[in-house]
Amino acid sequence: MQYLHLDQSFTPFDKSIEFTSFVFNGGEPHIKISEKSIGNEVTITHRLNSFNDVGLLLVATDALRRMGVKLINVLIPYFPAARQDRVMVSGESLSVKVYADIINTQNYNQVMVFDPHSEVTPALLNNVKVIENYEYVKQCLNEIKEDVVLISPDGGALKKIYKVSEYLGGIEVVECSKKRDVKTGKLSGFRVYEDDLKGKHCVIVDDICDGGGTFLGLATALKEKNARKLSLIVSHGIFSKGFEELNKSFDTVFTTNSFRDIEEENVVQFSVIK
Repeated sequence: MQYLHLDQSFTPFDKSIEFTSFVFNGGEPHIKISEKSIGNEVTITHRLNSFNDVGLLLVATDALRRMGVKLINVLIPYFPAARQDRVMVSGESLSVKVYADIINTQNYNQVMVFDPHSEVTPALLNNVKVIENYEYVKQCLNEIKEDVVLISPDGGALKKIYKVSEYLGGIEVVECSKKRDVKTGKLSGFRVYEDDLKGKHCVIVDDICDGGGTFLGLATALKEKNARKLSLIVSHGIFSKGFEELNKSFDTVFTTNSFRDIEEENVVQFSVIK
């Protein structure tokens, strides 16, 4: 097995096949693989944060096939548009299916994704292997080094967080909820379904942190219920609004390198693949 790490700062496996890549003046991604003999099976890894990233993955796949590679696997740690897994209002696309259809046309031997947002993504992908977040959450809790209670931020996270709890031996789970205006995206009505958290260290576990509005709203509600400390564990850290407000609310923020590399005070980042 050989590996082609298209993002040279994301190298979860052994060293990469040598290549050069660039973007033409017209905006088209291009690749030139330097090695001549690369065997019959290759795993490509790439962080798909733009359509150009998808384009580079596709031209790399084509280049490998033209070199005679028969089995191609791909690791896509953050699957794009996984949150757009249903049509909420008229005029929207089902964006996750658009990306899944593109990936499926490549007929990969295996498509590995880390902690997808919902069951929709793996249902749409052919030959998919889901890397669960269980071991990653365990790593984070090992860093915390004290008893905690797991916080489910909303109904959508409940099924996943109870599986995490079971994997970790039955850690207590507290359920929460929020309201979202589907037209504006505005959040409100944060609720914690526990009368008194009794000074516990509360750890919110979720798949994605984008702007952080959900977690900031929950932090306030949890402190009102007597949470002593707060930590945030997210699999995919976009952090589009930075860390200033998150660092005011949370003692520690944990994430992985599935979306980007982060060097920030109070943020602990783990590799998707140990």
